[in-house]
Amino acid sequence: MKHFLDFVVRSLVDNPDDVQISEKAGENETVYRVSLHPSDVGLVIGKGGRTISAIRSLINAANKAGDHLAVEVVENT
Repeated sequence: MKHFLDFVVRSLVDNPDDVQISEKAGENETVYRVSLHPSDVGLVIGKGGRTISAIRSLINAANKAGDHLAVEVVENT
C-alpha cells in the first residue's frame, strides 16, 4: 500500500524527490505520514481538500486487510 501511495503522490507534486512516506501501524489503524516540499502541500491537498480525500478513498478501497488506513500530509522542515 505504501508503494501505491508513493506512486500517486509523486505523480502529483513538482518535487518528487522530496516526498517521504512513513508508516505507523497500530491495533486497528495504519497511518501513512506523507512529508512534502512546502510548495507541494497545496497540490496534494487540493482545492477544498478534494485531492487528499480522493487519495484516502483510493487507499481505503484498495485495502484488503480490513484495517482502517489514514493518510496525513505534513510539510518537510
